[in-house]
Amino acid sequence: MGAYNWNWSILFKEPYLGWIISGFGNTILIALLAWAIAFPLGSVIGVLRTVETRALRLSATTYVEIFRNIPLLVQMFLWYFVVPELLPADWGRWVKRDLPHPQFITVVLCLGLYTAARVAEQVRSGIEAIPRGQRNAGLAMGLTPTQVYRHVLIPVAYRTIIPPLTSDFLGVFKNSSLALTIGVLELTAQSRQIEEYTFAAFEAFAVATVLYCLVTGLVIVIMRVVETRTRIVGAITVGG
Repeated sequence: MGAYNWNWSILFKEPYLGWIISGFGNTILIALLAWAIAFPLGSVIGVLRTVETRALRLSATTYVEIFRNIPLLVQMFLWYFVVPELLPADWGRWVKRDLPHPQFITVVLCLGLYTAARVAEQVRSGIEAIPRGQRNAGLAMGLTPTQVYRHVLIPVAYRTIIPPLTSDFLGVFKNSSLALTIGVLELTAQSRQIEEYTFAAFEAFAVATVLYCLVTGLVIVIMRVVETRTRIVGAITVGG
């Protein structure tokens, strides 16, 4: 290691600098789009896991157990290699040949659906952590069950699960590195490509590590501010 000839300047030359920038941009875009799927879908599923209707609760539980217990890498391969073969011939051909950027879309959908199962568990735990008396008080005031969820349970639950939701978002950001397995050139894939072209493995992956750390650190700081401003005095934060 002591004899290694560091060459940081190579990372600022084209096309390597462009590769890092495009890879970093793809990583950010994958994480944001996947979270845009995971958060609303996971919220709905998490709420359904706490309702009185048995069929809805069972359906939501089935979704969570399937997506949470199958490794993400396996799910990615299933979505990309297997699902198109199970579709009708015309649909499968469209997914494999005519769909714009099929690898990118596959990664976003896979990460979004996988993370939705984790978000659902956070939402469920947040709702179930609220004392039963608050639900009963809302019903006693004449609110319908839907209104109790909308005006009482969900607002309180979200404010108590900010830390675990932050971890889930960071998980999406870090798990995006698995996109390289199906050909998406995100940050890790571009770092490997730079290594193959220049043999500057330490430099390329050091820069990737710094960029990952900067984003995760920024997200943590922002969410700490959000948590502080929305904290309910005297409440116990789920996962905190």
